[in-house]
Amino acid sequence: MALTLVVLAAGMGSRYGGLKQIDPVGDHAELIIDYSIFDAIRAGFDRCVFVIRSEIETEFRTVIGRRLEHRIDVDYIHQALTTGLPSGFSLPPDRTKPLGTAQAVLACRHVVNEPFAVINADDFYGADAFRQLAGFLNGQPCDRTDYAMVAYRLRNTLSEHGTVARGICSVTADNWLQAVTEHTAIASSADGIHAHDEDGQRHWLDGEGLVSMNCWGFTQSLFPYLAAEFPRFLDSLARQPSAEFFLPTVVNTLLQRNLCRVRVLPTDTSWFGVTYPEDKPSVRQRIRAMTAGGQYGAPLWGKA
Repeated sequence: MALTLVVLAAGMGSRYGGLKQIDPVGDHAELIIDYSIFDAIRAGFDRCVFVIRSEIETEFRTVIGRRLEHRIDVDYIHQALTTGLPSGFSLPPDRTKPLGTAQAVLACRHVVNEPFAVINADDFYGADAFRQLAGFLNGQPCDRTDYAMVAYRLRNTLSEHGTVARGICSVTADNWLQAVTEHTAIASSADGIHAHDEDGQRHWLDGEGLVSMNCWGFTQSLFPYLAAEFPRFLDSLARQPSAEFFLPTVVNTLLQRNLCRVRVLPTDTSWFGVTYPEDKPSVRQRIRAMTAGGQYGAPLWGKA
């Protein structure tokens, strides 16, 4: 069965300070996305759809696409400020940033015709995530509304160089998702892992708790839901001009309306990424360790 990997790569990388999607982390100029695509291919994915901004397409194709196009089918979709904007809607005049991850996935509705996974371009998820997603998605009917999310232990997703935002998962005893609650300003200290609420009060979080890192498995049944929720989000921009149309928010809404189920696929793999420039040396060190341990080749894709 054909499986597609949708890679969200249109982010501006504001906290990182540059286009982190094409910043090498491997000793042979490999990018984080190289390792994700490599693991996805091994798991059985045979198509990749990159969601990018039009202004980075030339550089993106040069640095990433050409290396991958003979290994997996590759398509490119553009996410712009007005992508998918329904007739009759307008945006705040000072809005310059695309509208979020749900808009990015919605942009793929006319090119994705099979079960698909969704990941961020600048996050390392590990081979286990793709194996679990492929196992879940294989054989799923296109109209089925059972989805999946790979969930990581909170302690395995933190940065040493600043706070992070994470979606804390509420999960049933048999691993069905109940809700994802966003927490901002999460950090680790000698006393444990904590976050701050809107009033600035610190509260403690369980490091073993499961969090969403935007690693999902869906069928095509998601697209009509996204299309239906998009106008509701756009109506809210009058009150919150900088709001974003987040994929977890849509999934939460569907869960509360009993329109879907989401199977939680826990993994003990350590997630990592380059949230801040200071994260890059640690990422490079982890990649080297996995390569030395035989999980990846050096170069990753073999000798040219």
